[in-house]
Amino acid sequence: MPPIAIMLIPAIVVALSGVLALIWHPSHHARSLIQHFAAGVVIAVLAVEVLPELTREHAPNWVLIASFAFGVFLMYVMKIWSEHLEAKSAASGSEGMNIGLISTVFIDAAVDGLIIGAGFAASKETGFILAIGLSVEMLFLGLSLVSNTMKGWRIVGLTTLLGIDMIASILLGNYFLTGASTAVISAILAFGVAALLYLVTEELLIEAHTVQENPTSVLWLFSGFLMFWAFQLYTAH
Repeated sequence: MPPIAIMLIPAIVVALSGVLALIWHPSHHARSLIQHFAAGVVIAVLAVEVLPELTREHAPNWVLIASFAFGVFLMYVMKIWSEHLEAKSAASGSEGMNIGLISTVFIDAAVDGLIIGAGFAASKETGFILAIGLSVEMLFLGLSLVSNTMKGWRIVGLTTLLGIDMIASILLGNYFLTGASTAVISAILAFGVAALLYLVTEELLIEAHTVQENPTSVLWLFSGFLMFWAFQLYTAH
């Protein structure tokens, strides 16, 4: 399969998640489980693919540290910005979309796309594994956006925009990083590690814990991790 076809898979999957949401309307508890599963997939992507790739690239330590720190700083700024938007929306008395969650998912899609593009720039195998693993994550993230005010064709439109956001990031990342030095590719991946860790711990899991949990919730987190790890083990050469 040509690389461009593989790159399209995550964008198509996230767009189709909106169509799936037309048929299936997950409850608050189901959305919490979905968010746990997606978080597990993201953590696995970082632990079993991205971080080992950084080790193999042997980039200068200061590049990795500085890029990771910049990723944390940028996500912190985005966190403050999203909280400001939510506070402004609450002050105006408007009801509707969870701006914090939606902005988080769009940032997540862009970062995922950048990581996939960087993965393909590093090697086709790395790009393929990242594209498939993050496709699963985006499917569940798309479904997690369903709410009382975000459903029907609105969710289809939102997930379509997510797909466009993601494919644009993938193509731009791959275009600018193909042929780039090891240090540059590693810097992008280290930035992505920080951004995704922040999004998982400070947004996705916090949102998942807003409903009363049962003991099975943590199993969904580890199921997401195990599923991606098993996929990586069986596809690695």
